Amino acid sequence: MLETTANAITQFNRKVGEWFSLLMLPMLFVAVYEVFMRYAFNAPTTWGFELTIFIYGVHFILGYSYTDAYDGHVRVDVFSSRLGPRSKAVLEIVTLLLIFFPFMTLMTIFAGKFAFLSASMKELASTSWAPPIWPVKILMVVGFMLLWLQGLANLLRNLHIALKATAD
Repeated sequence: MLETTANAITQFNRKVGEWFSLLMLPMLFVAVYEVFMRYAFNAPTTWGFELTIFIYGVHFILGYSYTDAYDGHVRVDVFSSRLGPRSKAVLEIVTLLLIFFPFMTLMTIFAGKFAFLSASMKELASTSWAPPIWPVKILMVVGFMLLWLQGLANLLRNLHIALKATAD
């Protein structure tokens, strides 16, 4: 049951990550267009650079959970590399419960408050182009929620390993 739920969450995050990786295509198009207009016609756009930043920011934040689903985040394994599977799982459980979940819960809550305020006032960026910024803030909350879910999947997977090792 634990492993099945963990695998379902991980598969979901992998699919979301694969879909949102396609944001690189419009970002590439915007960046190439901006460079072309700037250097070929000496007519830079007012929106190109900012749109590139928005797309990359959304791509980056929605990639957190995808990266975690593949265990791709940087970590220092000085202590855990010498531990057995069960001890590693217990250490991971403790770190998830004491560090990851409190931090990610607070990040999600505070990002949610900022996104709600931004959406309720239909906030615009303070530039000459002035695009709506509230959708980006909402997607930040989604990214944090997906990473929190992936943390839950990691917790369930490590609980499965720790409990399985004690049953053997």
